[in-house]
Amino acid sequence: MTDACSQTRRGNTIAVIPARGGSKRIPGKNIKPFCGKPILAYSIATARATGLFDHIVVSTDDKEIAAVARQWGGETPFLRPAGLADDFAGTNAVAAHAAEWFRQQGTAVDHVCCLYATAPLATPLYITKGFEILKERHCPFVFSVTTFPAAVQRALRLDAQGRVSALYPEFMPTRTQDLEEAYHDAAQFYWGSPEAFARLSLFDSGSSVVRLPRHLVVDIDTPEDWTLAECLYRTLVAMGEITVW
Repeated sequence: MTDACSQTRRGNTIAVIPARGGSKRIPGKNIKPFCGKPILAYSIATARATGLFDHIVVSTDDKEIAAVARQWGGETPFLRPAGLADDFAGTNAVAAHAAEWFRQQGTAVDHVCCLYATAPLATPLYITKGFEILKERHCPFVFSVTTFPAAVQRALRLDAQGRVSALYPEFMPTRTQDLEEAYHDAAQFYWGSPEAFARLSLFDSGSSVVRLPRHLVVDIDTPEDWTLAECLYRTLVAMGEITVW
């Protein structure tokens, strides 16, 4: 973090942690206790541990979330407008809004990392690696991915009667080891410029990726995901793969 005198210089790099209120599947999700601390606290601490950011901003529409964010070291210089606080507000729009807010205050932003509030398995190592790739390859975005645990080409579908059919029948005769490996968004962090977040798509604009091992990835959308994430976190701490903040 930098002092107030440095805020007028060019080249600021900011972390934006989206954390709106009103989660439905897991009430109070962004500040719900996770292994003893509000889950939001882990993303703030991880961002700070990278040493990369001039500002670590929690973008929220909720005053309670904002208070928790400040308690754990995050900045809340604004409350997110209502138009970016519904179920359809996307990552790009939230990151672009934060960067634009700084621009309007006279602080230029060169790089933005959107780090999800519910990513307690994110590590400084991979976030830093993403920043290095962004600068080296000059791509619009860099984000985290991991491999599917099984071949997506062998996926099955069920009809209303519970009967099975192949989703991609053309691949069923192919050996699993001969199928192309597929990746999915790890839902941890997204690096880009303010201009990229404002104008481009994450997934079809020549982005690059940081590949994460599968044991560091849980997309927390349900109570079952939450339980799994806590189990993984405790195991990874015991193994020394994750630092206790």
